[in-house]
Amino acid sequence: MTYQFQKTNRYFAQVADDIKDLAAGELQELGASEINAVYRGLYIDADKETLYRINYQSRLINRVLAPLITFKCHSDNYLYQTALKIPWDDFFGLDDTFAVFASVSHSSIRHSKFAALRLKDAVADYFKDKTKRRPSVDTQYPDIWLNLHIEQNEAVISIDTSGGSLHRRGYRKTSVQAPMMETLAAAIIQYSEWDGTTPLHDPFCGSGTILCEGWMHATQTPPGILRDNFGFRFLPDYDDKLWQNIKKQTDSNIKSIPDGLITGSDKNNKAVRATLSNCQQLDPEGSIKVRRDDVFSIKSLENKTIICNPPYGIRLNDNNNLDDFYKRLGDFLKQRCNGSTAFIYFGERAYLKSIGLRSSWKKILSNGGLDGRLAKFELY
Repeated sequence: MTYQFQKTNRYFAQVADDIKDLAAGELQELGASEINAVYRGLYIDADKETLYRINYQSRLINRVLAPLITFKCHSDNYLYQTALKIPWDDFFGLDDTFAVFASVSHSSIRHSKFAALRLKDAVADYFKDKTKRRPSVDTQYPDIWLNLHIEQNEAVISIDTSGGSLHRRGYRKTSVQAPMMETLAAAIIQYSEWDGTTPLHDPFCGSGTILCEGWMHATQTPPGILRDNFGFRFLPDYDDKLWQNIKKQTDSNIKSIPDGLITGSDKNNKAVRATLSNCQQLDPEGSIKVRRDDVFSIKSLENKTIICNPPYGIRLNDNNNLDDFYKRLGDFLKQRCNGSTAFIYFGERAYLKSIGLRSSWKKILSNGGLDGRLAKFELY
């Protein structure tokens, strides 16, 4: 059977709506063409080499879906019967685990979990009819992810070529409350245009996400370097030699950076330990320097690029005195950060007014449902 993605070389890259323009530029640099923005993603044209490269190197997208079949779907029975005809052993076997994630809107099938269940049943029954056995489902860490999207009764069944969301880089082994999404941190690094010519410091390092993304950006380390499972390995036209060549070529571009170019601090001991643990996954030689420090006890952060995600209500479980905190932060930036440029992410945009500084620009950036803002402050 020849599948839809094989006929068209057309894929769907899922990405947050706030950073689609940024992601489109990145995908074009990685070789994608005919990029069209739609809700929650980008349609792209990509050959096999580009598909592998995007999954390994993209810092901004969540996953790339390869459509197998598109069809009109007015009932769950028709969904089941259609999916039952797909030769699923083209992709995986009884020893592999699988999972289904689904989304539905404005369709006869109204519930995504029910739609996912019907597709799961069809896949399992395909193998049972053929081999008398069913493959196992693993909803946490399956070998292969299947995607079902139904909108206005048009269904698309796809293979997740990423093997789960690409924001899970693999370095976050320890966490603190409300960590920043890795793709959001990567977007902030890109918006800052930080190029490694100035030291980067995060005075609220939390789990170290900004520091890790900054390190990967500066060293040209591919975000997928710690991942051991990519879904494209299950495609019937998978080319292992091509993949190994792409990985080898990409890894050869990794470079070292000076000790202390990237630094972080936090007043919370648990946060410092989490950051050190997570940075160690990427940077075992310890070029990222982290210390315990209250931001207001730092004597100066002059001539640096400051990128940070300060506390807000959801991170503190307390909204008391946060206006005063942001006013103090604004005073700190004005008085002790001469010659620096600060890029501050406000999880609660209301605190933008409290900081008392005029921003060069502001960008809407969501984080876990929060209506956040990224603001640039030039401190001269």
